[in-house]
Amino acid sequence: MIQARRPPQRNVLGGPIQPCSHDPMTGYFRDGCCHTDDSDQGSHTVCVRLSADFLEYSKGVGNDLSTPWPEYGFPGLKPGDQWCLCAARWEQARQAGLAPPVLLDSTHERALEVCDLQDLMAHAVPG
Repeated sequence: MIQARRPPQRNVLGGPIQPCSHDPMTGYFRDGCCHTDDSDQGSHTVCVRLSADFLEYSKGVGNDLSTPWPEYGFPGLKPGDQWCLCAARWEQARQAGLAPPVLLDSTHERALEVCDLQDLMAHAVPG
């Protein structure tokens, strides 16, 4: 059986998307990148560097990213980890003043359907 390859995907700056994290392994496809397709209902497209404040905020709004779930192969995340975050969650956190830093080269262009490029750039950190 021949496996279909995804077409090249672009970041918010128009270049090829760069890896976000392999430790912990992130991405909707768990390939280390914020790749996406139409099956990704949550648009896991914003590569972030997690902060303690954001992890606490996310847990408080019902998305606990810090607790391990070994039965799902999820190690739990800690400050400093990089992760492909749902674009709507990042925007929600930005509006609350708690958006985690963004790695633009690793953030998928589809994030721009939810997030403004200027806002992402204002939170950018080097990869």
